[in-house]
Amino acid sequence: MKALFIDKQFVYDGSQLRSLFAYLEHGVLGTSVVAWRGPCNIPFSHMVDGEDLLAMAKIEGNEMLHFIIEVFDRGLFSGVVLQRLFASIVRDYLQDAASSLLQGQEKILNRFGDDIFLDDQKLSISIATKSPVSVMIHFAMNITNDGTPVKTLSLQDLMLDPKKVANDLMSILAKEYFEIFEATQKVRPIA
Repeated sequence: MKALFIDKQFVYDGSQLRSLFAYLEHGVLGTSVVAWRGPCNIPFSHMVDGEDLLAMAKIEGNEMLHFIIEVFDRGLFSGVVLQRLFASIVRDYLQDAASSLLQGQEKILNRFGDDIFLDDQKLSISIATKSPVSVMIHFAMNITNDGTPVKTLSLQDLMLDPKKVANDLMSILAKEYFEIFEATQKVRPIA
């Protein structure tokens, strides 16, 4: 899995969740994870989550850390499993990275499905979907709490640097993906 932090800041509006985004826009060919900072404002025309569409839910924030993961030749079930694995990786990483702050308050980050919370404060948004050639995941965390339609938690609250968080998480995910792929190649078939 290739990884790239994109230094240019731009808005995530849902249109980036498309086949070959990392390759055509940023030169990252193949299974990949890319990350960048920017606002989030997803119009209903680009929203792929049916639950959010039915609820007419606003998904927005003034500054978020975005990830797009693309894996080829997999089904949507695999994409959702990878989405939840990444959410678990994020939760574990942040709990450790912000341990002095969280332990001082005896607080624990929780993952519910693909979302991460601290009590009733929502840190992340995420969706997994399938394109004709790949499964794609958008995962984002609030960098600040400005412009969010619900009560949120942010990386600023946790006193964490977004670029370091992004690079660390992409490295952890790439290693995990490689080890999962490698594990499929070291087992003998059974009769």
